[in-house]
Amino acid sequence: MTAQPPVTALSRAIADPTPVDGLPARSPMAGLDRRSLGFVDVLAQSVGAVAPSAAAATCPVLVAARAGSGTLLAFLLAGVLMALVAYAVNQFTRRMAATGSLYTFAARGLGVRAGFATSAAMIVGYGFVAMFALLGAAYYGLTLLAHAEPGVTGSRGLVLLLLAGSGALCLLVLWRGIRLSTRVTLVVELLSIVGILVLIAVLLVRVPGSSFASVAVPRSVGIPELAAGTTVAVTAFVGFESAATLGVESRRPFATIPRTIRWTVIAAGLLYLLSAYTQLAGFQALGGDLVASHTPVNDLAARAGVEWIGLLLDAALACSFLACALASTTALARVLFSLGREGIAPRALGRAHRRFRTPHIALTVAIVAEVAVPAVLVVAGMGPWQAMGVVVVCAAAGYMTAYALVCVATPFFLRRIGELTVGPAIAAATAAVGLVMALALDLWLEVSGDRAVAVLLLAGVAAVAFGLWVLCRRRRADALLRIGLYDEPTTGDVLGGAP
Repeated sequence: MTAQPPVTALSRAIADPTPVDGLPARSPMAGLDRRSLGFVDVLAQSVGAVAPSAAAATCPVLVAARAGSGTLLAFLLAGVLMALVAYAVNQFTRRMAATGSLYTFAARGLGVRAGFATSAAMIVGYGFVAMFALLGAAYYGLTLLAHAEPGVTGSRGLVLLLLAGSGALCLLVLWRGIRLSTRVTLVVELLSIVGILVLIAVLLVRVPGSSFASVAVPRSVGIPELAAGTTVAVTAFVGFESAATLGVESRRPFATIPRTIRWTVIAAGLLYLLSAYTQLAGFQALGGDLVASHTPVNDLAARAGVEWIGLLLDAALACSFLACALASTTALARVLFSLGREGIAPRALGRAHRRFRTPHIALTVAIVAEVAVPAVLVVAGMGPWQAMGVVVVCAAAGYMTAYALVCVATPFFLRRIGELTVGPAIAAATAAVGLVMALALDLWLEVSGDRAVAVLLLAGVAAVAFGLWVLCRRRRADALLRIGLYDEPTTGDVLGGAP
């Protein structure tokens, strides 16, 4: 006769759990593929949205144009600022899983107005970064084709074709499931990072060592120039928090998402410092002007006698920008989904595909807008590189506004739940002040610069957002009261919650 295992308190609790009352049968975010994503998938979302390989290749020249010899210091200051923002954001991600991420957090800390403003800023941030990424994919796609047919670089029709093709590919991948899109994003981005690191290693070997010391210390750089460079460097980090939009779909959101956000900022910052250091030293040692180059890594590869690496890197960067478009659209669609589920946006946006469990309507709307706006800029006469410069200003303004609002909301939220301490309050306040000052300076410089059209575009978007707020106040006041919905435990999540 087989001996029966002893009955323990745990086995009795599992066999006959104490009933738990008061839990809903369905999550407010039901329809998404709830609790399905592991750490790798969540990491892929933030890494893809940041697109560190594309940023490492293109941002140093943009920062150097503003900060000069203070480029490395500008990247360091931007990294510290983003680390403070990440610390503030993680005060929320450790306590709630929200598809609306930052706007849900702001609403929980500051109320309806801040939540609505943050949602508008997030749509601008994610949407314009996706446009920037699609333009980047088209730009480096043209660069690749130019190796075989130099005349194609000025083809406006080809740019439009590449934009439409990239958008259609993104929609196909995103429509079919979150796990497919995150895995594709991660593989593409890792390969691109490897390409960047290979080029950096080659340059470090070939460039004379004596030239490196002279680029590490700022010389004759004023505070305005350093602040402007830091503002541009901040744009290399934006998107690190997008993992929070997968809070509902993450398997262990309160552990996975904070860790992803923290390490994405740290790893990206180290890569940017290394890439900027190498590009500055490379141009100084091998000749040429970093600021005057539109394709600095290619120019360095050619000067170092390894042009074939530049060719491979063009392909890698085109893919990296495409991965960024995938990740940014993923985040944007989930913000639209959350707004639709709350009733603030059209309710159709809050529907999920029955088979693939993706916000398919929100994805379609997002992709159409992301292709249409860059296409209008190209048709108006801008080249892809010039259009990228315009849309990245809009993206940075959206992200930095959202980050600042969440930082302001952090101490209010912690006080509301009785967990306010000195550390998070100081970090959030420091980050908020830094973001507001950086954004104000950047917009002031853009108004007097050659990208004033970006400021006009932002003003138009702000006017539309204000009009929608007034409309919601008059016709959807009840929906505004629901802003800030987040995932809650259901009867099926706990012992005793369901029969």
